[in-house]
Amino acid sequence: AGSSSLRTKFQNKGMKSQAVIKPVMEFLRGETPPAWYEAASSNIPCLLIDHANCEKKAASAALGLMYKYIEHGDLLQKLSRLAREELRHFEQVLELMTTRNVDYEFVSASDYAKRLREEVRTSEPGRLVDLLICGAIVEARSCERFFGLSKVMPVDISTLYSKLLNSEARHFEDYLELACNFSSFPEVQERASCFLDTEWGLITSPDAKFRFHSGLPN
Repeated sequence: AGSSSLRTKFQNKGMKSQAVIKPVMEFLRGETPPAWYEAASSNIPCLLIDHANCEKKAASAALGLMYKYIEHGDLLQKLSRLAREELRHFEQVLELMTTRNVDYEFVSASDYAKRLREEVRTSEPGRLVDLLICGAIVEARSCERFFGLSKVMPVDISTLYSKLLNSEARHFEDYLELACNFSSFPEVQERASCFLDTEWGLITSPDAKFRFHSGLPN
């Protein structure tokens, strides 16, 4: 009976994860290629360090928007909550690194976010809309990779990434909802399509260095 109960628990967990990831996969152009997960499995310390860096940058990006666009109350409220969650995720990754004896060393950033933002418009409100769309895409890809990593990583890492799925999916939706507050839905769709094409190219192109958001390993 105990074995049956445990199996049911894991089946229910799997179904919940599938439900969370479904809208993310409907949004993105496609799944991360298997070669990236193979690289992740052999570069766990780098994966964790860069993941910690990504959580800090996600919090910083949210705070940057809060400082820039102080006149938008709904944006400030949502991004404040998002920044707090990102910092909590950073703390959780740090805790995992400590238990695994992974030293927090310098790891250079990937070009993923930088390349994605090269197409952001310079005039307002287009700039804000584009930045929010970029935020949604980064969160969506993070969610998709957490889901994939939860299947191939050791239990301790898999457990953490499974826990992070819900919040990443919510952040993705929050960013898109905010973008629609400052533009029409058709325009958000059109702009998102352009950025998604760029993003898909980034993760399916050869990449010289492995990072959490890197492309295909050379």
